[in-house]
Amino acid sequence: MYITADQITATTKANFDTAKSLSTKTFAGFEKLVDLNLAAAKALISESFGNVQAMLAAKDVQQVLALQTGLVAPTAEKAAAYGRHVYGIAVETSAEFTKAFEGKAAEGQKAFNQVMDNVAKNAPAGSESAVAVLKSALASSQSAIESAQSAAKQALAMAESNVTAVTEQALKAAATVGKKA
Repeated sequence: MYITADQITATTKANFDTAKSLSTKTFAGFEKLVDLNLAAAKALISESFGNVQAMLAAKDVQQVLALQTGLVAPTAEKAAAYGRHVYGIAVETSAEFTKAFEGKAAEGQKAFNQVMDNVAKNAPAGSESAVAVLKSALASSQSAIESAQSAAKQALAMAESNVTAVTEQALKAAATVGKKA
């Protein structure tokens, strides 16, 4: 099996299209992050001036302390929401890379299997056992790759679950602090 110029051209075009798509997705994720940061900065400025005005209008130290304490829970909720948005953008963007990687890996695996089939068909007489060992090793490596991918997906799901749980605990703690004041 020889590689032709058309195959090289097709592969190059496919790789270019993949790179272009991933670059576009990366830029879109970056754009979402910039938009989020601008909105967060705008809200922070507005809320900060509002909070300062409320504190300046306070009649005594008790009112100032009550205002400050009352800001703990909303600030924690906003920080957690911001973190969830950033995390969501990162997950969405990385999902595109994962999908592209898995697609390219499947294509490479298919091409490698075709090469192995050609090797097996064209193997000299008496090499059947060597070809069988090679095919067995290939099947084992493919199984190991699939197991690693599955484990990585499980680890990602567990990490997402842990982030959610920690965020919820932090919000509950902030709400408790706000109520005690």
